[in-house]
Amino acid sequence: MEGKLLTGVVTRERERRYPRLRNCALPSIWTLFALFVLCIYYNLNPKSYPSHSPKTLKYSGEHITWEPCGDLHSRPLECSSIEVLIDQFATEKPNSAKPKGFTIPLVRLRSTNATQNLLLNPGGPGASGFDLLYRRGDQLKSILGEGFHLLTFDPRGVNSSTPTASCYPDAKTRQEQSHIRARNAVADSPDIYAWAQNFAKACPETMGDYAPYINTPQTAADMNSILDAVGQPDMVYWGFSYGTLLGQTYAGLFPERSKRVVIDGVVNQFEWYEGVDLSEHLIDTDNVLDGFFEECMKADAGSCALASLATSKEELRETVFSFMDRLRHQPLDVYINNTVYGILTYEKVWYNGVFAALYKPPLWSSLAQNLYSLLQGNATPAFLAYNTAGGKNDESAEFVQLNDGRTGPPHWPQGKDQLLAQITPWLNQSLFSTVFLASYYQKQQWAVPRTHPYVPRRDVETAHPLLILSTTYDPVCPLVSARGANDAFSGSRVVEVEGYGHCSVAVASLCVAKHLRAFLYEGKLPDAYTRCKVDSAYFGSPDENGGMTAQTYFEDPEDQKIHLAQVQLIVGWEFARPVMW
Repeated sequence: MEGKLLTGVVTRERERRYPRLRNCALPSIWTLFALFVLCIYYNLNPKSYPSHSPKTLKYSGEHITWEPCGDLHSRPLECSSIEVLIDQFATEKPNSAKPKGFTIPLVRLRSTNATQNLLLNPGGPGASGFDLLYRRGDQLKSILGEGFHLLTFDPRGVNSSTPTASCYPDAKTRQEQSHIRARNAVADSPDIYAWAQNFAKACPETMGDYAPYINTPQTAADMNSILDAVGQPDMVYWGFSYGTLLGQTYAGLFPERSKRVVIDGVVNQFEWYEGVDLSEHLIDTDNVLDGFFEECMKADAGSCALASLATSKEELRETVFSFMDRLRHQPLDVYINNTVYGILTYEKVWYNGVFAALYKPPLWSSLAQNLYSLLQGNATPAFLAYNTAGGKNDESAEFVQLNDGRTGPPHWPQGKDQLLAQITPWLNQSLFSTVFLASYYQKQQWAVPRTHPYVPRRDVETAHPLLILSTTYDPVCPLVSARGANDAFSGSRVVEVEGYGHCSVAVASLCVAKHLRAFLYEGKLPDAYTRCKVDSAYFGSPDENGGMTAQTYFEDPEDQKIHLAQVQLIVGWEFARPVMW
């Protein structure tokens, strides 16, 4: 079955449908931002694109048509969609003339000199490719150059794909039923245990026949359908975080088409598909936190406000931990006015503030300032920054993770106490392990049959070896996972960025950018395991966007352009993270 695919690519005329944005902040800010983005998406300027007769674009060698759908600083964007079979690995062709399947929306940022498409996936699972390109397409284009069209998509079940993965019939039911307190393993396990049983029943009932087919191998096969639609025989791909799992799965299923595959911030595919715990994910998380304290003490108090409270990183760590322990036992009331007030808890600061900042060092200065204010008795800045629970529009992340891996009675003890006994050692491995607490109970109760055929292998020979990127200390996709992928794919090479953060895009490094370009354009890999330096400071003066100003300057104008694009990219990059309720 491996390497064989029923593409079933069907071009269709449909009303333009653009994605919902995720990971919002305060509701009022989200509303204004969403209206702004929708204006861009629908391109409401009648002088550019008449609303009643949109311009249709068709290119030689492609089998789909495109429509204009906005622009990025005078760079036009174009959108299309394809339909894929519900089961890409079915051994028999469907009888129906129009088989049941998923609609996959596509968006592309074209380049002037390109002849190939570079397919992008931002991670998640459940992150939107549309969101990535609209937010950060400019910077990605500057880093990569003009040699590739940037092409991305919303995977099956995600965002604006249809049907969208959901465990609830409507938004109101989701708001009422999806939240469960998952903060303390002992105290919260009884409620989570009961909640997960309902969750495991609601999801397949809501999705019906689609439920078993929202998984990573099916999405990997969908990427072949995308290539076929644009008339491209070989895969050119850059995937981040969960996108590395998608990239590894694609390379394992379709090695003959894997010509240029870059995986950046690597997930352990063997643990994801065949294991039960998620212990490797967080083995470096506490090291990144230590890096935050260490880099703070190296900076001055003007860049890291916390530095004034201690004389060593150990003392600073103890000072912050002592305060957090007090906050755990006594949350703080914050009153701004009669419409903005509430309670600031340990969990909101620790997970929405500290854990989130570990992904992205440009957040370290603001985190330090908010923690400093907290320790000085002012909880307002932390309340405004971290007291929102976030919002979800679908359950694509849960469907993908649960349908990919080992779930249900064959792999998990079914009693509450038995499960708690099994997971307690895993929960003690990191200060942040509780982010996975609810997911263990979901895995225990999930009864949707596993339908995909993929089993990870070692010594996989691809059309061209993979390029593997990782930071030294990644909070959720550790370097050891990158080295494991290096062992799994013959001839692949690792480029390690000697720094902190999630994926290579968490820091600026011209060295990484040059290796990336050499690989994508020439197929050139380093001769051996390679390490790259970081070109930006962890703590610096914030710019007008709240991020770091450039710290390094290069004589070559192209190098300087790449560096500035990297700095802008890390300031605005949005990573999908677990949400604590």
